[in-house]
This record gives sequence, structure tokens and C-alpha cells, in this order.
Amino acid sequence: MRNINIGHYIAHARILEHHAPSYISPSSLSDLYNAMNAKPNRLTSVLLPVGMLLIAMTSVQSGASLAKSLFPVIGAQGTTTLRLVFASLLMVLILRPWRTTFTASSVRTVLIYGIALGGMNFLFYMAIRTIPLGVGVALEFTGPLAVALLHSRKLTDFIWIALAVTGLCLLIPMGQADGLDLVGALYALGAGVCWAGYILFGQKAGADHGVQTAALGVVIAAIFIAPVGIAHAGSALLDPTLIPIGLGVAVLSTALPYSLEMIALTRMPVRTFGTLMSMEPAIGALSGLLFLHESLSLTQWLAISAIIVASAGATLTTQPDPVALVPAD
Repeated sequence: MRNINIGHYIAHARILEHHAPSYISPSSLSDLYNAMNAKPNRLTSVLLPVGMLLIAMTSVQSGASLAKSLFPVIGAQGTTTLRLVFASLLMVLILRPWRTTFTASSVRTVLIYGIALGGMNFLFYMAIRTIPLGVGVALEFTGPLAVALLHSRKLTDFIWIALAVTGLCLLIPMGQADGLDLVGALYALGAGVCWAGYILFGQKAGADHGVQTAALGVVIAAIFIAPVGIAHAGSALLDPTLIPIGLGVAVLSTALPYSLEMIALTRMPVRTFGTLMSMEPAIGALSGLLFLHESLSLTQWLAISAIIVASAGATLTTQPDPVALVPAD
């Protein structure tokens, strides 16, 4: 998916603090003028990164909707391959990872990171063949949520776990003939497992190689998934008419959101970033509704809401890590 990364984020976050004057001296007109202008500046400094993050999340889910339009032509397997190949070319040009030096240990970490990234994208696209986009995003979100709650000790942590489990129970079919497709739901949960691995190994790889890890990971993911896509779609992947759509998916799902999220991370606390990212399942559901005409039942909306609240709550109540992780590709 998502790039998105939930911490979805390699690069150390730098929090910019905006200090306002503690008082205004009546005798100073210049102080009064500066104080009057400080409010709009502070408001802009808050709204700008939030707007960037909302655009980034919308871009990711719009990219997923566009990708789904390719499924009838080259399948989810071929679509994943096209996206990762084009994304790897873009990321290599932007981040120039050939400047990175490796040790044997760091090579292993980056390889696992890239494989987890490829698996996450592949399984997510396999999931949304048969389940609504918003439901797929919500189920996938259980991966980073599990990482956030991995060392749960406080009572509030178990409240978020209970909410997430409630959301899962409402989403996953329990024998109903007209319920959610079980195979699709399992694919989405598998994508969540890969997302968890992506976060854990991405954190280690990012500590060694910084943002270049993102480009290296996408290249490895493309190499890992390409044989599956080629085996499924064959020569259809070479159809030149697919190039604009493939590039569009790569830009919307990777290049644009990655750039915006990295900028937003330098302008807001990581905790705020993670909380806002918890809105992504709802944005996915709305994107599915607008672009794919996927309507959800009241129960599914309640389930998605439960997972969103669990994710936001976990972000707000857990201790922040010193290193944040790269947006999921």
C-alpha cells in the first residue's frame, strides 16, 4: 500500500517548535505588530504539515483505487510488479542509493526489509481483489498496531487491543454466506504481518543507511515480486498502454506521498504524525466509495472506526521511539 508509512518512516524526525512572545509590551508598537502576525504564522505552521499528510494519505488510497482498475488486465500480481518496478526507478533516481556502503549484517537486514515490503504490497493487492479497499486497509493496519502494542504493560494498552480485536471480529466473516470474503481478509492480515516486519527491519536498516533504505527496499521488493507478476501476466506487462497507468500508480502510491510525508515529519511531532496516519482506513473506505463504488455496511464502518480508535489511542499512549519509520510503499 502504503507507503504510509505508522509509524511508516525512516529518517529521524525533527520537531520544530514555534515560540510566541510570553507577553506584549504596550509601549512597543513593533512588538504588537509582530504578535499580531505571529498567530497566522503559527496557524500556517500547524495546518501546512497536516494538509500535506492528508494529501499523502489521499494519494496512497487513490493510487490503490487506480491500481485496482488494472486487475482485470494483468491481475493483482502483474499490477504489483508494474507498481514496484516503476516505483523503484523513481526512488533510485530521487535517492541515489548507490552511494551507500554495506556490511554483511546490513545487507541481510535490507534484504529482509525489501522482501517484507514486496510481500506487503503483493498481499494487499491480492486482498482488495475481493474485499473493499477500506476494509483491506483496516485489516492491514493490525500489523503496525501489533508492533505498537508489542510491549504492552499498561491497562490502556489492553483497551486498544480489545478495540482492535472487536474490529477484527466485526470484519472477518464467521460463516455467513453473504459476509466478507475470507481469503481476501486473510490476504489483508498477511499484508499486516509483512507491514510489521517492514517496520521492525526498516527501523534497523534505516539506522544504518538513512533514507536510501527506502530506494533499496523498493528495488529488492521489485526483484522479489517480479517473477510472480511475470508468471501470471506474461507479455501483457509489456503493453505500452499500461505505462501511463503504471507510472500513475507509482507516483500516487509512492513518490508523491513519500515526499509529502517526509516533509510533514520535519514539521510535526512523530506522535501527532502517527495519530493522523490512523485515519488512513477511513480515507481508504471513502476512496473506495468515490472511485470504485464500494459501499460498506454499518457494521463494517463500526469495525473500521474501532481499529482507527485503537490505532490512534495506541499512538497517543505509548512511549515514542527515538527513530521513526519510512512511509510504507
